[in-house]
Amino acid sequence: MRLIQRPRRLRKSLQIRAMARETFVKTQKLIYPIFVEEGENIKEEIEAMPGQYRYSVDRLDEILSVLSELKIGGVLLFGIPKHKDECGSSAWDENGPVQQAVRYIKKNYPEIVVITDVCMCEYTSHGHCGILCEHDVDNDKTLEVLAKTALSHTRAGADMVAPSDMMDGRIGFIRETLDENGFENTLIMAYSAKYASAFYGPFREAAGSAPSFGDRASYQMDPANGGEALKEIELDIEEGADILMVKPALAYLDVLYRAKEVSDRPVAAYSVSGEYSMVKAGAKAGYIDEERIIKESTLCIFRAGADMLITYFAPEIARFVKAGEL
Repeated sequence: MRLIQRPRRLRKSLQIRAMARETFVKTQKLIYPIFVEEGENIKEEIEAMPGQYRYSVDRLDEILSVLSELKIGGVLLFGIPKHKDECGSSAWDENGPVQQAVRYIKKNYPEIVVITDVCMCEYTSHGHCGILCEHDVDNDKTLEVLAKTALSHTRAGADMVAPSDMMDGRIGFIRETLDENGFENTLIMAYSAKYASAFYGPFREAAGSAPSFGDRASYQMDPANGGEALKEIELDIEEGADILMVKPALAYLDVLYRAKEVSDRPVAAYSVSGEYSMVKAGAKAGYIDEERIIKESTLCIFRAGADMLITYFAPEIARFVKAGEL
């Protein structure tokens, strides 16, 4: 048999495979989520997410020094306050856990990009992502508290705010608030396509943010809808988003690909808590090879179009990159 086309030629050795590789991962494109708890001397492992912890600000060095050494690009901060109420007032407290963490990181690790989650679910007594009107989240009232929260994070020194609430109009409202207060250069990472996903379960334990009734299907997106994500992306661009996000990552690679195709903005993917915990559980049971799964899923996400990746596996991925394995 005479074959002219033999694609296997490009796979015949490790060196040739490396030379022909299309997708590469850089540590600067990794973002590590951190749960910051109000208090002192706290480093508490999250049961549903083995290897992940809640930290008080005075213990952040333990993880930040690792991230800095590995040259990981940024962190995404989630706050866990002591006080919760109906309107989530701790979210914009200038001495809240996120605000304190921002100041600490920018002072001691200025090379790390600091991104803050802007949402109410960790701060409200009912666990929903905004202000309630009876049993429904009031979209427009929520915009006001989201903007106050984003402004407080920015005043503390955040490089970027990331509204994850999925309220209509939030990007424009926050952009206007930041601009009016002299923060025209603060970036907004929009959770543009955030789905009402079952993959968030471990996060809700980590952040204590499970809703006390109902669910979030009235504001997060229906997993059945791909075209709707493009509408959300278009709106966020019009309202001033600098970076777009698709969340979760692996189950929505098609949405990630389409987002990159239609947008001239950088696109982030969030590999969420459920993805992390499934890998950990599967590896512990001996069903999968953890290292190979991490490498493969990371490559898949970047291959689909991600410009940056938010992941709890950021330190492991960075070590693979450093070793020339990714």
